[in-house]
Amino acid sequence: MRSLIRSQLRLALICASGFVVATVVFVGVVVFAPALDDVLVAGVPVSWLLLGFGVYPLAVTVAALYVRAASRNEARYRSLAEDA
Repeated sequence: MRSLIRSQLRLALICASGFVVATVVFVGVVVFAPALDDVLVAGVPVSWLLLGFGVYPLAVTVAALYVRAASRNEARYRSLAEDA
């Protein structure tokens, strides 16, 4: 059981840190490229579009990958537990 908990914790930390790094990159682009606010697409600044269509799909993707990997970890643990 401890190995499952450790692997799930490791997976959660990896996913969370990856999400935080990617989010910081998106925000950094918006902060360090203020010219993006001047460019409009359909009346919306590109910086807003970058955050709206960049961060939310990123969050959904990270969540889907986490669920998939967590299920795989649990299946591996289950198969090990059944063999013992």
